[in-house]
Amino acid sequence: MTTDLDSVRAELIASVDAADSLDALEAARVAAVGKKGSVGALMKQLGALPAEERKDFGQSVNAVKQAVEAAIAARKETLESGALDARLAAERVDVTLPVRPESEGRIHPISQTIDEIVQIFGEMGFRVAEGPDLENDWRNFTALNIPEEHPARQEMDTFYLRADAEGNRPVLRTHTSPVQIRTMMNEAPPIRIIAPGRTYRSDHDATHSPMFHQVEGLVIDEAIHMGHLKGCLIEFCRTYFEVHDLPVRFRNSHFPFTEPSAEVDIGCTRDSGELKIGAGDDWLEILGSGMVHPKVIENCGLDPAKYQGFAFGMGIERIAMLKYGIPDLRTFYDSDLRWLKHYGFVPQDIPGALGGLHR
Repeated sequence: MTTDLDSVRAELIASVDAADSLDALEAARVAAVGKKGSVGALMKQLGALPAEERKDFGQSVNAVKQAVEAAIAARKETLESGALDARLAAERVDVTLPVRPESEGRIHPISQTIDEIVQIFGEMGFRVAEGPDLENDWRNFTALNIPEEHPARQEMDTFYLRADAEGNRPVLRTHTSPVQIRTMMNEAPPIRIIAPGRTYRSDHDATHSPMFHQVEGLVIDEAIHMGHLKGCLIEFCRTYFEVHDLPVRFRNSHFPFTEPSAEVDIGCTRDSGELKIGAGDDWLEILGSGMVHPKVIENCGLDPAKYQGFAFGMGIERIAMLKYGIPDLRTFYDSDLRWLKHYGFVPQDIPGALGGLHR
């Protein structure tokens, strides 16, 4: 009887080892240890055996069953590993192949516009300066000559955080002007910087966002006057909008941190709801500017009798919307790939004053 069981075990294990797929292995398992399999047929012989032989025979059959099940488990592991290797080989991607055109990424219009701004002012000798999004009240308001009762300092317009142990409340910067303050406090003139970055205000509609991007510029030196400001901004507007004879005008205005202050308008035409930038019968406000207020210069530890300067600021989303015909500010942050494919730029479309900003 033992010799017969050894033969059965060897035969069943051989059929398991011969399985070349998981389906074939399952068939071998059913044939060996299934309800109607070979091992089950052996167990049915117990009833016909003498009582003294049943125990040994039953133990021997169980040993055969355990050996076959162990062989099945080992073979299954081998086949699964081979199937995974085959799948990985079949799905292998050659990373050296060029990217398919339909899968090509796009540069966001905000990133593209910032690059254009940096390129234009870089040609004029400006460098980029940066600062933290979280500021203290002094750098965001007080140093800029903004009085305590000014509406911009109210919680309806500004995001404040919890006060620290000394009672000071950090603020999410409402403009990038604190970068100007930091620069004037830490560097000696001459200073010529632009400060692009995120800013935050409590507002949200088709033309306003609680988080938006702004760029500000600052020039500080011993002999800076309004003519330098006008020449710089006229050149910027004409280069950015790529209209060499773009009309630019300066309107008297008021900002706490500049004196005198001026709004900058560019010429445009409005016809049947369509806006066209260039020579026309209408004007469009584009940015604010002015000569740095003497109190701001003094607050930063510089002598206003010796140093003068000019500053300006503009919303990056706004000028991007004007140049590229984007009607709604909120779509900048919807993370819609269809929108990005339409308004985005190919990665190689790097702005350059010589080759054109919008190729």
